[in-house]
Amino acid sequence: MRENLTALEIDPDHEVKEHIDRVSSQMKRFTNPDLFPEIERQMRLTQQSPGAQEAALLERICNIIDEAENDYDLLIFDTAPTGHTLRLLTLPEAMAAWTQGMLRSQKRSQDFDSVLEHLSPKSGKDINNPMADPKENASDGMTDRTKAITEQLLKRQRLFQRTRRLLQDNNYTSILFVLTPERLPIQETARALQSLTAENLPVGGVIINRILPEQADGSFLAKRRTQEKSYLEDITKRFDAWPNYSLYLLEEDVQGLPALEAFANNLEQAGFSS
Repeated sequence: MRENLTALEIDPDHEVKEHIDRVSSQMKRFTNPDLFPEIERQMRLTQQSPGAQEAALLERICNIIDEAENDYDLLIFDTAPTGHTLRLLTLPEAMAAWTQGMLRSQKRSQDFDSVLEHLSPKSGKDINNPMADPKENASDGMTDRTKAITEQLLKRQRLFQRTRRLLQDNNYTSILFVLTPERLPIQETARALQSLTAENLPVGGVIINRILPEQADGSFLAKRRTQEKSYLEDITKRFDAWPNYSLYLLEEDVQGLPALEAFANNLEQAGFSS
């Protein structure tokens, strides 16, 4: 498209499949082969479960942020509708908490394995020398497996925690809401802003899009413009804590580089700066 500009469209279905395949592969590394069919069955069910798409997209976004930081000056994510985006933005904390719970369970399991190792002759305990430390003679299989699982969980936890810190850093992240001057988008945006504020996520402003231009003629549009005026006043009142940027409805869809450049100029004239 342009020098120093890269565009990427993430396919949610593909990401879910890749995510499930990756998790299945990791699980098989630490599981008895007899359990492989059951793992595959559970993963197929997981693929259709609520939250699977958000989890897969979150991990991809976390990795993009992590990998791109040294190569790009600016990252822009054009996200899905509001409800989906809110779940995605609040997911790093939930996933980190879930991973922390898994680590605690893994630690308890490791401690229990250690007790069993100490009590069981099969663990490598020298029956002729009851006072010997069983760890000196025990097989490393369980230890290596436990260590590998813990490392995987810690890696994921660090990734989610880092992303969460970056999302909450107003020197690094700015969330922009785009809405049209209509009743439902205004109400939806108000709820979203309340949720993001509660999560300490930085909002950079509100873009009011597709405002009817003054030169649009006809009695029908004149009536719509009168109604729109009350909505614009409502937006100014509700969202006065954040910068507001106004963009007018265009005659044609924004498609192709010339149209994108014209749109960017309109946004700049509205006072917006990246």
